[in-house]
Amino acid sequence: MPLKKVQHHETSSMEWSSFKEGDWNAYMQLYNTHFKALNNYGYKFTRDVSLIEDAVHDLFVHLWAKRSQLGDPVSVKNYLYKSLRNLLFRKMETQQRFVNIESDEDYPFNFEVSFDTVFIADESKKDLQRKLKEAIQTLSARQQEIIYLRFYEGLSYEEAADIMNLNVSSTYKLLYKAIGKLQERVKLVDLLMILTVFASKKALLEIN
Repeated sequence: MPLKKVQHHETSSMEWSSFKEGDWNAYMQLYNTHFKALNNYGYKFTRDVSLIEDAVHDLFVHLWAKRSQLGDPVSVKNYLYKSLRNLLFRKMETQQRFVNIESDEDYPFNFEVSFDTVFIADESKKDLQRKLKEAIQTLSARQQEIIYLRFYEGLSYEEAADIMNLNVSSTYKLLYKAIGKLQERVKLVDLLMILTVFASKKALLEIN
């Protein structure tokens, strides 16, 4: 399954407050807004669709059960991504999919990029796209994830750090190393151009 751009909007503080107060419609809106994006994110860690669906289901059951005890996150989307990531990792650890997540090699992340909607009319870019796809597969799991969160999801360093349980400094270093490794296969000017267009395309999809 290639990476697909998921169209969704951020849950407002008013919607989140209504959900916390027990508004079932607000809860269903929260679910409908983020369900596809969460499944898409989970699919980067495992191809076990049932496991992903179980994790997302458990996440929303927990949210409803503990709604009155929840805080007010700056970004609901970030809160949900981080919660799903931690929950999914616990489930994968239980099933012995990996031992722990302390190093780059201890968890899977498959960032399979599709550029069909980005350079659809520019045949001269096909070789460059292929090289970048191959280059991304040489990155460690954490490096692929930071590229995904920073350029595909358009998150800030602080937001990506929070989701990945890293400090901001480590996030900067991680992205720097990832881009450096990609640069070994793709010229920096071409790499930055592709990632910028990629991110811009996602922004346009969210607006339209």
